[in-house]
Amino acid sequence: MSNEMIQISVFIGLTALIALVTYLKCRGHDRSQDSNKEFFLASGGLSWVFIAGSITLTNLSTDQLIGMNGNQMAVVVWWELAAVVGLAILAKVFLPVYYKNNCTTTTELLEKRYNDKNIRAVIAGLFLFGNIFIFLPSVLYGGSLFMKSMFNADFEILTMAAMFAVVGAAYAIFGGLRAVAISDTFSGILLLGMGLLIVYLSMNAINFDFSGIPAERLTLIGNDESPIPWHVLLTGMIFIQTFYWSTNQTITQRAMAAPNLKEAQKGVFTAGLIRLLIVPPMIVIPGIVSYKLYGDIGDLAYGRIAGDLLPVWLSGAFAAAIAAAVLTTFNSILNSSAALYVCDIHERYINETPNVAKLSAVFSIVLVAIALTLVPVYAKAESIINLVQELFGLLSMPILSTFIVGLLFRNVEAKAAMFAALFGAAMYGYFVFVWMPLHYIHMMCFTLFACVGLALALNRFVFGNKAQLIFKTKGQTEELQQVTR
Repeated sequence: MSNEMIQISVFIGLTALIALVTYLKCRGHDRSQDSNKEFFLASGGLSWVFIAGSITLTNLSTDQLIGMNGNQMAVVVWWELAAVVGLAILAKVFLPVYYKNNCTTTTELLEKRYNDKNIRAVIAGLFLFGNIFIFLPSVLYGGSLFMKSMFNADFEILTMAAMFAVVGAAYAIFGGLRAVAISDTFSGILLLGMGLLIVYLSMNAINFDFSGIPAERLTLIGNDESPIPWHVLLTGMIFIQTFYWSTNQTITQRAMAAPNLKEAQKGVFTAGLIRLLIVPPMIVIPGIVSYKLYGDIGDLAYGRIAGDLLPVWLSGAFAAAIAAAVLTTFNSILNSSAALYVCDIHERYINETPNVAKLSAVFSIVLVAIALTLVPVYAKAESIINLVQELFGLLSMPILSTFIVGLLFRNVEAKAAMFAALFGAAMYGYFVFVWMPLHYIHMMCFTLFACVGLALALNRFVFGNKAQLIFKTKGQTEELQQVTR
């Protein structure tokens, strides 16, 4: 049997095995009478193991493995270390609020805090904009690029992207969150194992000797030209992590699908432990080693070093792991996007009792088609991870401002928060595309405080309301977990 056939056989075999195990684990589960809860929250039946596995693999995809290794610098590890703090904030601050208010989507909390359904729909629309135009196409492009570079194959990236899209959509459409989370977990075991093997083989290839690599590639203290200058860790980084892990539907949806708060927190803390101990070497060491072996090759680094160092049969297994990462991230974003549209927009304005499965399927197919048309746009990016992070600010800080104002203040008009969020998105867009006076992470921090300040100012001077801070003198919240104001 040729090397190519061995690779393909192992790849197909492992991919099919994950699908089979997912089917067997999902089979026989009773459907909840609340179809939203079943389809989008697995009827609250996810154990901490599947929550941890799904959170880990939903985030850990090709944009991390390829994009971060593509920087070929150690300093990008700060994204992962800071994520541990973000997960702790999710577990201890936001999850108790979501569970107390019985939320299906994160934006449902906004409706209850502001007593206005429109803010729920507007923020859901911003989330959907990011999922459709930033995350779905970037995931498809990153996975396709990896396959092309690892196997040195002669195929169009758009062709591979279409294959990923079809299979990923099948999980999201036919299985709902339960299938997505279970496939995430089993795929995650394979990916983490193979990823650590790549780390070992990479270091072994240079005899564990990092000499000859420029100091700026190895330092954790980034200068002003670094992807992460040291000073941004003191401003926008923590807010980026708070938004991503605590308000982003794609992540929090898994944590809200446990039978109770304690089980959810256990899963989130386990995900944080994995991100602290296992993920950091996976996203920087192969890239740094590839710089010593091949020079500055950017986003091609991870696929090339994996293809060169792994034996034939293991390269097929690793391709299956990467494919699983792409599929699970893609189907997770699809499922969360469908939840946002169905629960926050369609049921609130069009039809209160739709066929959830059918509506989700139609909406997901539309999203897949849009994402595929945008894949060529991301193929022109110099660094996929840096582009995604920059674009992320268009939505992340404006959205986070609505949660901060809603949770920390009462007597705030929803229209003030909505206008401030939309203004913040436009302002950050100006910073990114026209004038960037400081690093984009600093500008994210500036955007957040500008949005919060504008919302409070509009509330006071336009709508005539005086916002009241909900903190007691001892620093504990008086009504953080209450629905009414």
